[in-house]
Amino acid sequence: MDKVRIGVVGLGWAASGHMLAFKANSGCEVGAVCTSKDLSEGQVLEMTGSAATVYHDFDQMLADNSLDAIDICTPHWLHPEQTIKAAEAGKHVMIEKPLALDYDSLVAMRNAINAAGVFSTVYFELRFIPHYQLVKSAMAQGLLGDVHHFEVDYYHGIGPWYGQYEWNIKKEKGGSALLTAGVHALDGLLYFANREVDEVFAYSTKSSDPAMQAYEYDTTSTAIIKFADGTTGKCVSCIDCRQPYVFNVKLVGSAGTLWNDRIWTTKIAGLRPGEWMQVPTAQAESGDVLDHPYPPQVDEFVECVKAGRDSSVNFEAAFGTHRVVFAIEKSLEENRPVKLSEMTF
Repeated sequence: MDKVRIGVVGLGWAASGHMLAFKANSGCEVGAVCTSKDLSEGQVLEMTGSAATVYHDFDQMLADNSLDAIDICTPHWLHPEQTIKAAEAGKHVMIEKPLALDYDSLVAMRNAINAAGVFSTVYFELRFIPHYQLVKSAMAQGLLGDVHHFEVDYYHGIGPWYGQYEWNIKKEKGGSALLTAGVHALDGLLYFANREVDEVFAYSTKSSDPAMQAYEYDTTSTAIIKFADGTTGKCVSCIDCRQPYVFNVKLVGSAGTLWNDRIWTTKIAGLRPGEWMQVPTAQAESGDVLDHPYPPQVDEFVECVKAGRDSSVNFEAAFGTHRVVFAIEKSLEENRPVKLSEMTF
């Protein structure tokens, strides 16, 4: 395979970040786009870096035998049907988060991908930032000892000033504070913990800010996670805050603590007991997709498709995160602790 040819459906904000990554990778090219917009040849060339075919019908794009993969950048509620159709058409899939807004749809997507045997990647692109590498390295080198508590929190106000606000406020389109945004934080927490979830319990609330009253669901949720080995986790997803973007990471262990770009550890002699050691790294510092690390994820996926293997952030990996998401949603709905084993598939 000379180049992986990609068809992109949905040309919104997320797609703009993906396009930059595609154009930077010499091993792939955008062969087609599917959009409701009427685009000139010049606009297509500027956007994709290639003479991509423009489709206005998704099924017609799937019938294009020159395409190897479909990049799904449409709003949340369209992801399940488009993913299933792409898999059934034999196309590899690249899917924006969240995967689905209900658990049954998530399971149906999983079944379709497994049945088709196609490769996949889900855009939990923060797994590729240097800060995540730092966290994993600190744990692997024992700087924190045995980690017994994990916190990853998402704070980003999504109000009328934000592009997706108009549809994000709808329960059937935005889903929840966790699904629409905070799922990145939960994925980080589970990625760091790398252990089996036993039970979750969650609470939610909403700001009194008039700008947030249009939301059909609570805009702040706090989830407590109990892992099978007795360790714990906490994930806050807050989309009604009035503050700069914050992606908070805190791991507490028997030999030290990592808190964002700061570490204190008993494994390094000579540290002042009351002073953090600050580590230069690149954290998640913006909700702007153009600041997110799509290129390394795209690079990995293109390499995997050429080599005939699945990616590290494939559907199955993302399914694990979303399964916990829907256990948390069930806890919020039923106001009780929920065992992960209740989420059958």
